[in-house]
Amino acid sequence: MTSRTTASESPERPGVHVEPGALEAFVAARSQLFGIAYRMLGSVAEAEDVVQDAWVRWQRTDRSVVSNPAAFLTTITTRLAINAASSARARRETYVGPWLPEPVDTAQDPALGAERAEALELATLMLLERLAPTERAVYVLREAFGYPYRRVAEILETSEANARQLARRARERINRRAPARVDAAEHRRLLDEFVAAAHDGDLGRFERYLADTVVARPDGGGKVHASRKELVGVARVSLFFDNVWRKYWADATLREVDANGLPALLVSREGAPFALLALDVTTRGIEHVYVQVNPDKLGGYAATG
Repeated sequence: MTSRTTASESPERPGVHVEPGALEAFVAARSQLFGIAYRMLGSVAEAEDVVQDAWVRWQRTDRSVVSNPAAFLTTITTRLAINAASSARARRETYVGPWLPEPVDTAQDPALGAERAEALELATLMLLERLAPTERAVYVLREAFGYPYRRVAEILETSEANARQLARRARERINRRAPARVDAAEHRRLLDEFVAAAHDGDLGRFERYLADTVVARPDGGGKVHASRKELVGVARVSLFFDNVWRKYWADATLREVDANGLPALLVSREGAPFALLALDVTTRGIEHVYVQVNPDKLGGYAATG
């Protein structure tokens, strides 16, 4: 998922040797830098671009005056991600159909989900999209990585009081939804039940697991045939998946994978990933069904298709 270099190569240009100390400091921080950028942007490619820009700036920095390289790199990356989030918001206004974050295979890169897991889940990333970029940064730094308010304020060049206010506002908007999510075991059980019911065409059984206000959100990005609208309500979602299973997935290979720290369903055709289905499950049942079919966002599962 994330690029790797040898101990003496530049992340920017593999094969180009750089000052060992500078490279070692960057490599040591790289996983967290990517984690911050990805959570803020919901895109592997955009997060990689941010981390690459941070590397370029690190190379150009007078490192003799930097006492804490990890803190310095975190600050650069967060500010770059705020700028990137502002640009991404404008681009997504013209996105074809519903937008979903790019899923990441946390089984292949466990370090990405090593911090507080909930801030990585697709449902949370969707809610983060509703926040202003600075609010998003505060939430990620505070809730995902446990940064103290004083440090968050330094990174954002604001007061500690304002950082606390931004964090409170972000938490209120993120936590406004109710009821609570279920644990991973129940999530997996409902995914299995969902798949079995849909595969058997048992709509009655299928509908029992759906919350009354369930929403199915397909993301084709204009690259493949997919609904360009969300499907809302039990009847519409049930009919949508009945059609999908019969027309497209009946002869596909189905396999459970990890996506953003939770079990998901990878649908493959001829050995290549075709779709990834992820659920947002609460004590009310399945609240959202995320269907990622944009091929540009399935690259992280290409080796496991």
